[in-house]
This record gives sequence, C-alpha cells and structure tokens, in this order.
Amino acid sequence: MHALNIFWNFGNNIKGDAMRILIIIPAFNEEKNIKRVIRHLKENSKAWDIVVINDGSLDNTYFEAREEGCKVIDLPCNLGIGGAVQTGLLYAKRLNYDLAIQFDGDGQHRAEYIENLIMEIKKGSDLAIGSRFLEGNFYKAPFLRCLGIKFFSYLISAIIGQRITDPTSGFRAFSKRAIDVFCRYYPYDYPEVEAISFAKFSNLKISEVAVRMNKREEGRSSITPMKSIYYALKVTLSLLLKY
Repeated sequence: MHALNIFWNFGNNIKGDAMRILIIIPAFNEEKNIKRVIRHLKENSKAWDIVVINDGSLDNTYFEAREEGCKVIDLPCNLGIGGAVQTGLLYAKRLNYDLAIQFDGDGQHRAEYIENLIMEIKKGSDLAIGSRFLEGNFYKAPFLRCLGIKFFSYLISAIIGQRITDPTSGFRAFSKRAIDVFCRYYPYDYPEVEAISFAKFSNLKISEVAVRMNKREEGRSSITPMKSIYYALKVTLSLLLKY
C-alpha cells in the first residue's frame, strides 16, 4: 500500500550535520489527547521535529494539533495506522531525516524512552521496538489483547528466527535505511506485526528496548474484540503465506 503523497511539494533537503529526528504521530479522533501528547514531547526535547498525521479524523484533532504549533498532514480519508505511518515515513524521506520515531497520539507512549530508542539506532539497529515486556516489565492489557500479543510473539519469533517480546508495540524507531524500505511498502492490516517480518526479510536489523507505557486516559481504541479476532486470523494467514 502506498500512502497519499499529498505533501510532496514540501521543501527539499535541509542542511546540517547533527542527526535530524522526526517524531511521527499517527492520530485518528484524538482531540482529547493530542495536545497533551505534543506538550509531553516538547517538554522532553526541543531538538525533535514533530509531524501529526491526521488520519481522516471526524473530530477536532487537526485543529488541536495546529494550536500547539505542529506540522499536520491532513489525510482526506481514514487510511488506517499503516497508511498514516507510511505517510509520515514518506515525509521523513522527502525532508531527508536521519531517524524517525513512531509515537502514538493516544497518550500511552512516554517520551523519556525516546532517547533509548535513538541510542539503539545509533548502535546499528534499523528498527528498534519499544517493548513493554523486557527487563521484568509487566503491562496489564485486556485478556484478548494480551492473548493476541503472546500469540504473535511466538509466531513472529518463529518466522524470523529472533525473539520478539512485543510485536504489537507501536512505539518504534526507524533508521534512514528502514525509512527507505518502508516508503516502498508498509503493511495495511495490523501493520506492527507484519512490518517486523518485512523488515527482517528486507535485511534490516531489528532490536527491542525496554519501555513503560501509560494506559489510555481519554477516548477508546477503534479496534473492537471482534475486529481483533478478525485481524489476528487475517494477519496470521498473511504471514504464513508470505514468509
């Protein structure tokens, strides 16, 4: 799937020797969370650039993000998390960023762990995943979601031959090489899981970093239990057939 290149008329490469880092915030109907998320990021570092991918929201997500002085790419329809993330990566490639961070707009991710992800990329990783289950961390999720995470952990670990503890985590860092790879293709359904397999078979180096995450404070996930089961079956078949 290819995201809409609606931003392709933005500027060309920006010169500078320091590593240029872009925070990509995919957001769908996050008007109650997005301001707090942006402020949280700015409090942790002024060096990061931030772009919000407003994924066809039906609320005031766009205006709330703009009020915080953020660059917002306003998608005309809902592409889903895969399309939103790929849009952000295309933007990062176009403006020649060295590293991109996927940081969800629901307030669950904690910016103090971004530097750990960045360090992992600097050490040679191409895709660094923030894991809620490393180093004794325990994240309490609803039963079905917890079951899904464990199932995909075993499945993806077997497919790529590398232990992955948190395959559904959307808190990730992408190297410049990974940005290039995922600009060409990014999975659509339940993309976090398939993206790991695609990265491995694209010869990208994958690693995990221990992080802690918050519970969602406002709003609710758009993924219902029935949708979760449907996506789990669909993604499992896709992974087994493709890889």
